[in-house]
Amino acid sequence: MSSEDKGKGLNIFEKYLTLWVALCIAGGIVLGRVAPGFAEGLDRIAIYVGDAPVVSVPIAVCLFFMMYPIMVKIDFTEVLKAGKSIKPVGLTLFVNWAIKPFTMYAICLLFLGTLFYGLIGPEAVDHVKMPFGLDLPVGATYGAGQIIELEGVKMLEVPLWRSYLAGCILLGIAPCTAMVLVWGYLAKGNDGHTLVMVAINSLTMLLLYGLLGGFLLGVGRLPVPWQALLLSIAIYVALPLVAGYVSRKWIIAVKGQLWFRERFLHFLTPVTIVALLLTLVLLFSFKGEVILSNPLTILWIAIPLFIQTNLIFWLAYGLARVMKLQYRDAAPSAMIGASNHFEVAIATATMLFGLRSGAALATVVGVLIEVPLMLMLVKICLGTQHWFDGRKAATS
Repeated sequence: MSSEDKGKGLNIFEKYLTLWVALCIAGGIVLGRVAPGFAEGLDRIAIYVGDAPVVSVPIAVCLFFMMYPIMVKIDFTEVLKAGKSIKPVGLTLFVNWAIKPFTMYAICLLFLGTLFYGLIGPEAVDHVKMPFGLDLPVGATYGAGQIIELEGVKMLEVPLWRSYLAGCILLGIAPCTAMVLVWGYLAKGNDGHTLVMVAINSLTMLLLYGLLGGFLLGVGRLPVPWQALLLSIAIYVALPLVAGYVSRKWIIAVKGQLWFRERFLHFLTPVTIVALLLTLVLLFSFKGEVILSNPLTILWIAIPLFIQTNLIFWLAYGLARVMKLQYRDAAPSAMIGASNHFEVAIATATMLFGLRSGAALATVVGVLIEVPLMLMLVKICLGTQHWFDGRKAATS
């Protein structure tokens, strides 16, 4: 963890994130019933390409403020320290990018597309955005869906379970770069290693998020044009990353490290969570009818996500023990893989498929279970430190 966060555990926003998310779900559903045109009107304030709304401006603003506080905390000079920790860094990269995306796809396909298929509804469909960059005629087939016209706008009608699968895929290819700083700290892990991996994962996402996302969505028969993925990465990862890097350097040069740490970051602490919660209110103002008509929907999505998180944690944690890593490196290595960067996943799902899509809903379920599940894994780490006791550092 960076010096900005050292000595801090969960603040009130993070500690009760599951409660805030649940309240926003309820608030969004109520808003959708009382004022159904409010969120819809906001979503129409968009950047259009032809007749297709590509980027919802209010949502883009919210999502930028979700990401910027994360990026501005990163000191990329710490990446140079990764050379001293080859084994834990290599383990984390291997699990995050060679294992996790594919196990997420396989587990969610098994549950959503097979075991829970009848519960979700064989005839249930979702209406998602027309793929960016395409102008297909009504009736055309695209992947697993068909182009229809809905309220004068061309939409892609797809099986609902595949839309949920798409959201899970976007979670699976987004390793955590924010809350993992807290999880590593609470587990008494190596703060330096955690910070290095935050920086490396942020940079790696620029290269691999689009490649893996495009491939797995295509395999799931919900192909997304590459230009759409690249635009999403540019808006929701690259832009806040650059803004964070530039503003960090400028603020430190003008006001100094102490002011940056104690004043600026203190002010930013709740911004990410508040922006996230506002986005969720808007999202659930659209999804209220789906939740009320089938209240177990969230459970069907949460079960495979729960299994995936535990699988990745135990895989990374077990490999760390086999590789004879010290506990302080093993704990954050397992945490980083298990946790998801739900901010990026929500942003990408919203842009690619729409705020009211099942894909966006699936990414929000990731937020709902994140805190209690990761706190459970923190306790497991603290209770198994003796598995790694007495080992010399294995960092090369």
